[in-house]
Amino acid sequence: MLTFSLAPGVLPPNLRVYAVGDVHGCLEQLQELHEDIGADLTDRPIDDARLIHLGDFIDRGLHSAGVVEHLLQLPPLPGLPLPHLLLPTVSVTNLMGNHEQMMLSALSDMTGRADRIWRQNGGDASLLSWGIAPDVMPGFWRHRLPPAHITWLSNLVLSRRLGSYFFVHAGVRPGVALAKQKSDDLLWIREPFLSFPGDYGAVVVHGHSPGPNPVVRANRIGIDTGAVLGGKLSCVVLQDNQMAFLSR
Repeated sequence: MLTFSLAPGVLPPNLRVYAVGDVHGCLEQLQELHEDIGADLTDRPIDDARLIHLGDFIDRGLHSAGVVEHLLQLPPLPGLPLPHLLLPTVSVTNLMGNHEQMMLSALSDMTGRADRIWRQNGGDASLLSWGIAPDVMPGFWRHRLPPAHITWLSNLVLSRRLGSYFFVHAGVRPGVALAKQKSDDLLWIREPFLSFPGDYGAVVVHGHSPGPNPVVRANRIGIDTGAVLGGKLSCVVLQDNQMAFLSR
């Protein structure tokens, strides 16, 4: 049973959001968390359920390819009992993280520079998960990836706005309107975002900056709890003006 508390933002009636933090190839934890979300939906059905993954699906962990393949199969959520027609449809949104951006840059850059940057930041582990040796030269691994995986990675979006919440991978630049944020900030920013006490124009729900526990402030909710670093994979559950957390 989830324990709810007052959230810093609010959603419209009959809407529930499950937002999941940085996965980084931790497939088993993601599958278990999806099962928990499915169980919650079974216990507490709702008309409109949204599942938002906040990016950084790949790199560093052992199962980046498995994570992408798993997410390609959603919805319905694993763990939901049959028949699925008795339950609400779950709308899934997958956001881009800086690690997906690095991989896509490596795919398109023939100079090898982006390839080196990506591999130095966990890309070697991703290549291994696709069965590609890390010592393969730049340019020789691109055509060995499943086309469906490349298409899925290329179609990730930068942000989503629901109610008084703004969902994004890293954060936003203080003092800049949400509609005018640069993609580099949405994907990479830490400071001055993390320490800014003011209003962003919405409560920002983000990952990217890991810590041992979710962080809740008046202007943001951070849910990267370092799954690939030995921590947990976390999900914030938002409904009306309430919030709760799931973790695996």
